[in-house]
Amino acid sequence: MAQQYLSVTALTKYLKRKFDVDPYLERVFLTGEISNFRLRPNHQYFSLKDDRAKISAIMFKGAFDKLTFKPEEGMKVMAVGRISLYEASGNYQIYIEHMEPDGIGALYQAYEQLKEKLDKEGLFRAPKKNLPRYPKRIAVLTSPSGAVIRDIITTARRRYPIAQIVLFPTVVQGDKAADDVVRNIARVEAAGDFDTMILGRGGGSIEDLWPFNEERVARAIFDARTPVISSVGHETDTTIADLVADVRAATPTAAAELAVPLLSEELLRIEERQTRLQQAFVRQLQRKDERYQRIRNSYIFRQPERLYEAQSLKLDQLQQRMIQQMQTLRYEKEREANQMIHRLEQVVPTNRVRESDQQVRYLSERLNKQIRLIFDDKQRQFQQAIQALDLLSPLKIMGRGYSYTTKEAVVKSVHELTVGDQLDIHYQDGQAKVEVLEIKEEDAD
Repeated sequence: MAQQYLSVTALTKYLKRKFDVDPYLERVFLTGEISNFRLRPNHQYFSLKDDRAKISAIMFKGAFDKLTFKPEEGMKVMAVGRISLYEASGNYQIYIEHMEPDGIGALYQAYEQLKEKLDKEGLFRAPKKNLPRYPKRIAVLTSPSGAVIRDIITTARRRYPIAQIVLFPTVVQGDKAADDVVRNIARVEAAGDFDTMILGRGGGSIEDLWPFNEERVARAIFDARTPVISSVGHETDTTIADLVADVRAATPTAAAELAVPLLSEELLRIEERQTRLQQAFVRQLQRKDERYQRIRNSYIFRQPERLYEAQSLKLDQLQQRMIQQMQTLRYEKEREANQMIHRLEQVVPTNRVRESDQQVRYLSERLNKQIRLIFDDKQRQFQQAIQALDLLSPLKIMGRGYSYTTKEAVVKSVHELTVGDQLDIHYQDGQAKVEVLEIKEEDAD
């Protein structure tokens, strides 16, 4: 009965033998898109896929070095090789002997075009938002039935159970996925009370991941105020959402680890800092106490008079210097005064004053003499003028019996008079008022 059971190794060897001897699998011509390609120093390991299937591929270094082009992710190629089975894992794979490019797939071409467009707009180079260190609420946009949400919840609860994980059920594959992702991002933003947003789904082909290469999804992630962690596909898959997001995680578990801290480590860090704070406080108290003791034992408190000894000595020195400088200044001023007196004694103006005084007296006498002469001359001229005026004075003439008549003015002719005029007659010793009764004119003869 035991002979009917085969070991895994025996079965694998049998299947490998079937692959190796099958003439149809000895030389196979395949066309497909390169997936999961990463340049390695020796042999190259990647996949070939189309819309519905994928096969692992190996290309040894000798065959790879003969290629005339550089393989890239998403490039459509034509490959020639043999199909065999790898015994260690039981997976079948193609060992490629020759490969030529067959053009770039449509989806990959659209991906590159959108990537170039958004890169020119600066969406990839824009400053990324920092993830909060201690989030309270985390929004997860993924399928409710997939392994992504389970991995995130399990990791978050294990690391940081006080954070609240809120699932926004999201279609992550198919034609409706992009719109659903955009709608749920808007719901998270409208709520406004989430610290972090995780956008995740499992791996798949470029077709499966295509909703996360849509432009509207990229712009919704970029415009979100909440920091976004993108965990889309496997580590080798890179979507537009990964490039726009603030942080990219290789797996959902890594996304949860990035979103929340490890509570035990944080508690240990808090305890460590508390201990360091206590130690620093104790050291501070010790230093303050040592300083207090040094100050307390200082001579300033034991012998306070020593505090101003130096100042007292300095004051004495300054006083001595001041006295010496004042004496020096006094001696200097006395010397200058003596020199000035000596110079003045040499140029005493006594004789000049005496001569000037004599000259002043002489000039005064001459001046007085001239004043007397001028006065006498002027007095004589004055007397002569008086005598001349007296001779011409009308009062002297009127003293001989003459008078003059006025009617507002001196009357010089009878022609200025009319009968009835009131006249004033002026005499040497007074005047009389008269009225004209008659006017007589003398003949010219």
